[in-house]
Amino acid sequence: MNKQKRYEMLTRLRDNNPKPETELNFSSPFELLVAVTLSAQATDVSVNKATDKLFPVANTAQGIYDLGVDGLKTYIKTIGLYNNKAINVIKACKMLIDQHGGEVPENREALEALPGVGRKTANVVLNTAFGWLKDNEGRYFLAVDTHIQRLANRTGYAKGKTVEQTEQAIIKNTPRKTEFMFDLHHWFILHGRYTCIARKPRCGSCIIKDLCDFKDKTE
Repeated sequence: MNKQKRYEMLTRLRDNNPKPETELNFSSPFELLVAVTLSAQATDVSVNKATDKLFPVANTAQGIYDLGVDGLKTYIKTIGLYNNKAINVIKACKMLIDQHGGEVPENREALEALPGVGRKTANVVLNTAFGWLKDNEGRYFLAVDTHIQRLANRTGYAKGKTVEQTEQAIIKNTPRKTEFMFDLHHWFILHGRYTCIARKPRCGSCIIKDLCDFKDKTE
């Protein structure tokens, strides 16, 4: 895929969905942090079902910490890996209370220091909750998950054996238009979730089919 094809690909995805949004339900940076943490190896639908019950009861670091591990488990037990996730969320809440006044920090390193929070989660929070495109050092906050890694490699948009390699390749290959850098994360996730799915991509309904390098296209 060359520079012109990448530009056209993003233009089509933008025109098809000018204002993409996460499918996780949240109303604050803290709620998004918890939701993304819970979404690891789980669907957004399952997370939303749990947090729709959890957040009306507790939606602050102190509120969830007061529930304790066992109390939190009662709300998230339908989500995969809920035991470890409950432990990590409670530990993260404790750190937020002790080190950040109960607030979510607008800093990638501080976010990644929280239990259960990796680079992808930190980037999602900074990009989606706080509206950060890049930090003061010029580092872009581009969250890459398995959907994005698969889509980038399959289409030829960017190649990388690991999520972080793919992240850097996407950043390198993306035209420096604000909406492209800011919304690519959501466009790729949604396209990978509903069209360019893992087992059998729906190439027949794909709006970027003619631009894609994937050889085994379906009808």
